[in-house]
Amino acid sequence: MSQTEHILNSLIAFLTEPDKTWSLVTVPFMFAFVAFFLVYILIGRERRTLMMGYVVLFSLFFAYKANGLLMLLLPATVLVSWWLTRQMHEREGRQRLWWMWATVVIDLLPLAYFKYTNFFIDIVNDVVRTNFAPLSLLLPIGISFYTFQAISYTVDVYKRKYTDEVSLLEYAFYLTFFPLIMAGPITRAGTLLPQLKQPAPVTDRSAYIGLWLIIVGMLKKLLIADYIAQYNNWIFEDPMAYSGFENLMGVLGYTLQIYCDFSGYSDLSIGIAALMGFQLKENFRYPYQSLNLGEFWHRWHISLSTWFRDYLYIPLGGNRRGTVRTYVNNFITMAVCGLWHGASWMFVFWGAMHGVGLMIHKASKRWLDRLPDHWTIRVASFVLTFTYVAVLWVFFRADSMHTAYKILDSILYDFSWDYFVPFVTRRTTWTIFLVLGYALHAMRERHVERIKEWFVSSPWTFKLIVLLVVLQLVVNFRQNSVQPFIYAQF
Repeated sequence: MSQTEHILNSLIAFLTEPDKTWSLVTVPFMFAFVAFFLVYILIGRERRTLMMGYVVLFSLFFAYKANGLLMLLLPATVLVSWWLTRQMHEREGRQRLWWMWATVVIDLLPLAYFKYTNFFIDIVNDVVRTNFAPLSLLLPIGISFYTFQAISYTVDVYKRKYTDEVSLLEYAFYLTFFPLIMAGPITRAGTLLPQLKQPAPVTDRSAYIGLWLIIVGMLKKLLIADYIAQYNNWIFEDPMAYSGFENLMGVLGYTLQIYCDFSGYSDLSIGIAALMGFQLKENFRYPYQSLNLGEFWHRWHISLSTWFRDYLYIPLGGNRRGTVRTYVNNFITMAVCGLWHGASWMFVFWGAMHGVGLMIHKASKRWLDRLPDHWTIRVASFVLTFTYVAVLWVFFRADSMHTAYKILDSILYDFSWDYFVPFVTRRTTWTIFLVLGYALHAMRERHVERIKEWFVSSPWTFKLIVLLVVLQLVVNFRQNSVQPFIYAQF
């Protein structure tokens, strides 16, 4: 076989074969994006129809690489949701309401089938003592995110919060936009679609901010999250093989890992969109700096927490129907949020306990507000909030209550500082990354903004050097393979 034939066969294989490792940080995607972006620049945003069609085709290719033929669910959702929403929009009164509910239910059916069928079978088996075998189902990557985007569009149109006419091509762009497919952020129609209808040229500032976010995202995901993940996995696979101190390090490691992993994806997603001239909303705002649980959920996965607030908590009554009902609505919302993360009682428990924490905070607020704004109170609030969040991450990550109990029991009853020096000596690089990750997270937002602005205004040669240094660091510290994005499984 000649070299030309080999290259041609490799290209055909790349275009036609799914790749289970496919994501925003894999080398094949990076090469594909560079080729895509060069053509995107040539087309320009001013030629709207051609630009949108081109991006939709690449987005469907992205979905195919990640999902194989299961990606057909995405264009099917586009067609069905768009058509049903148009039918709803043309109606008034009770008919409009019924069409809205029909659209929402139909949008949810694929998600319910692929994500919760086996969970339901397990419940039936436990309750009525049957032995139905679980189905062999693969969860399509990104289905939770694009389903929630479709629902938000339908409900916003129903409530007349979004009233602009949307063509099928525009809606396809909105629902398939490839930076958002795998793990969000969940983007509202009012954020993305107006930027399609009134396209503006990509500015140098937008592109440089995008490059900054991409660099930050790679540092978080490929350097910190992926490196510390291996040790964290050992702890959660067999906690009894390690001391209480080592288990605590695993919990602190996973608490940092999930933040760097998911916020790193959000940075990459928002950064790629910025390179293309689209401005997406911030999804994380230093959540571990929070002084209470309510503040944490205003800073963590903002697009999801506001989605549940607007489309579940408020429709349930929010805080408009008395104190008890407010607490119940909080609890239900967080329990459903937990279930959204995965078909497991561990996720439900994680969400429910966040609901309990929010209820306690709301019930105590009038007493808490009387406390002086003193640094000791702020430190105590931070420690309590961080500890509660980190402990609940144990239940989020553990495969069973038994495993979570063993980890926490080991930390409480088998903890000794005697392990500190041997641990740091043996896992020096891991410890440095852990300390570095938390130290960077502890920076003031205004300081980070200054660094970003300094980067944006710096010469392009300096930007290139920073990018190359980051890539070299990633190569030097990479593990055997890129760890899958944690939130891609949801």
